[in-house]
Amino acid sequence: MVMPSSTANWHWKNKNVTSWAKEWFERELTAIVIEGTEGNLTISSVRIEDGDVELGQRKSKLITIYDIQMKVDWRGATSDGTDVAGKLSIPEVSHEITLDKLSDYVYNWTLDTASSPEVNALFAFVKTRLPPALEAKFAEFPVALIDTHGKDLTVSGQPSLSGTPPSSTEAITATAASASTTVPKPAPVKQSQTNINTSSVVKEATFMAASDDLFGLFTDERRIPSWTRAPAQSAAQADTEYSLFGGGVKGKYVSLTPGKEIVQTWALQSPTWPSEHFATLTTTFEQSSDSTKVTFTLDGVPKGMEDEITRNLEGYYIHGLKSIGLGTVL
Repeated sequence: MVMPSSTANWHWKNKNVTSWAKEWFERELTAIVIEGTEGNLTISSVRIEDGDVELGQRKSKLITIYDIQMKVDWRGATSDGTDVAGKLSIPEVSHEITLDKLSDYVYNWTLDTASSPEVNALFAFVKTRLPPALEAKFAEFPVALIDTHGKDLTVSGQPSLSGTPPSSTEAITATAASASTTVPKPAPVKQSQTNINTSSVVKEATFMAASDDLFGLFTDERRIPSWTRAPAQSAAQADTEYSLFGGGVKGKYVSLTPGKEIVQTWALQSPTWPSEHFATLTTTFEQSSDSTKVTFTLDGVPKGMEDEITRNLEGYYIHGLKSIGLGTVL
């Protein structure tokens, strides 16, 4: 007997993807190239020494489960052409560090080349510049994991209701993939100084959850990564800055009414979005007996970007929340 998708997705399922993860890290990390006045560096090899990587599903929610130890060999050249080599050990790369931010990454460095002023300068350069580049890739990993393997665990008669955001190269994904796991504070919010023709985009969705719970999912820094699958910054107070999708969306909270409404400035970090221009996103929650209707009203969308922004709201907000089992009805 074939179970309906709603029933099939309720059961716990796991898929071990450790072999795929080893190949992914080897491919992605060895592509890192960093140059500066002190010299340059690349990663020559990556080894997963211990740990496992799995993708789990329970009650329609896809969960990344990984905790691995990693060793990296790096090479570089000083400004005078001297070859330099070293090793890096990272005791833990995990969901808890990347998404939950329960602790910081630990880096244990070894220099294999004899010391000299130029070599020491490059070594300091490596220890400063390599961690942010690695953490950008670490932030990209859970997104790639779900995009690649999520379809194997999710049962659905409607492909558009996949448990992951669309795998297109939309602006939010592109920016999240390049973001550091420890999200830096967003640049101070500036108001646009130019006249831009704008319009409004409105999207509605109904979620099988209480309005207070949804409000928390939108504003609690610890809960936001559960549906965005990327680092976030949110103090959930008026006149404080926030960052979502690993820095793909930034702005400032204007007002927050728990369980009722969130008003915030909103800017997409994309070449297509005008520099220093901020729209205003108003999110309202209307709770009924068994569900809550959420209305996204984005005022100040640059003319010509309405379709792109609509797809982003649908794919990254609405479908992102659906992916954690809230049973959305579009």
